Amino acid sequence: MTEPAAPAREEAPGTEPSQHYPFGKIFSEALEANNVTVTVLALVAATVLGGILCAFTNPVVLHAPGAGAMIARAWDVASGTYVALFEGSVVNPHTLAALFQQASIPTAIHDGFLSAVFGPLSETAVAATPLILAGLAVALPYRAGLFNIGGQSQFIGGAIMAAWLGYAVNLPVFVHVVVCVLGGFAGGAVTGWVVGEVKARTGAHEVIVTIMLNYVMQYLLAYLLSSASLLQAPGSPNPITPPIASDAHLPLLAGSNLRINAGFLIALACAFGVWWLLNRTTTGFEFRAVGANPNASRVAGMNVERSWALAMLIGGGLAGLAGAAVIGGTDFTLNPQSYGTYGIDAITVALLGRGSPGGVVAAGLLFGALHAGSPGMQDVTGTPVQIVQVLQALIVLFVAAPPLIRTLFRLRATRAAARGAGTSGAAMSKGWNA
Repeated sequence: MTEPAAPAREEAPGTEPSQHYPFGKIFSEALEANNVTVTVLALVAATVLGGILCAFTNPVVLHAPGAGAMIARAWDVASGTYVALFEGSVVNPHTLAALFQQASIPTAIHDGFLSAVFGPLSETAVAATPLILAGLAVALPYRAGLFNIGGQSQFIGGAIMAAWLGYAVNLPVFVHVVVCVLGGFAGGAVTGWVVGEVKARTGAHEVIVTIMLNYVMQYLLAYLLSSASLLQAPGSPNPITPPIASDAHLPLLAGSNLRINAGFLIALACAFGVWWLLNRTTTGFEFRAVGANPNASRVAGMNVERSWALAMLIGGGLAGLAGAAVIGGTDFTLNPQSYGTYGIDAITVALLGRGSPGGVVAAGLLFGALHAGSPGMQDVTGTPVQIVQVLQALIVLFVAAPPLIRTLFRLRATRAAARGAGTSGAAMSKGWNA
């Protein structure tokens, strides 16, 4: 005699976690089914396929006289592309050799060579700083069951505050830069809090709200930069703010010849802070519990709505810090191109980092290296910088599809992974069809 099937679980409207929706489901399954081996092999597969695309879209390879020459030229183009990418983002062996050869020359010249050696790493850190902060802005709310794709709006909110405080307020040196950084956090936090509060009070899904808010903040910035009485620089025909005061610049960490600044330390400190919050505090435990099952958390006495609002507030603040790091560390002005694609890149970084603070830092450094090395790669090999975007897309494709990697490399799923995938799949299907 078979037991009667358990009745379907009823859930209050607006209380479903983000994993029950298409965006969150894909993100959740990619994180839960992934492991270190699959991630590494995904990077390998993306690198190989990217090299093939580089080679066989190059005229030198396509016009080779024979198959053997084509293969040889393809290898030269692909390897040369990645070597140039490495030299532009990590270290150039030729510059390093020149440094040791000039070890006995005057200090000023020696410092010039020293800056050239560490220049690629400096540019990688500069490019990685906003990516790490924006990636954390996605990873933290996700642990509370929220899928934050509003990094662009929160970045703009933080950048507006940082830029305005940078040029419109006169403060002492150290105080000014601290106020700009805190203002950036506040601008992003308010933007993120709006999303969390709307979801908590009305049940509106955060994906829809953040998408709409991205447009709202984008057009708000365009409006503010359209008038000299608002943010536009007086006398300038371009939509750009006045440059921030030198007192508001983030301090350089390695002298005036290298652009690495205190923003990188802020990003690392925030990553540690997020790890500590999630794993060592009651609030972090509530975030993780709400993300796992908001209904059970509510029954246990947790304030689910408060957790949603707080998680989005902190996540938005982190994205706002990314805006402050760009304005105060490298750009020193705000214009409609300042926010770039950080909001979308943040999702990629959080996905590749498997939602953990340490993983986000590693993914941010990887993508920062790709961005830092691409200009030199184009100068040396002629490979267009867009190939970096292709590499990023391939990495996301393979990381988001662990079964594809296991099939390509004929991997055997571990028992724990199989159990986890089965449990996750059951949970996802139940929530999906609820």
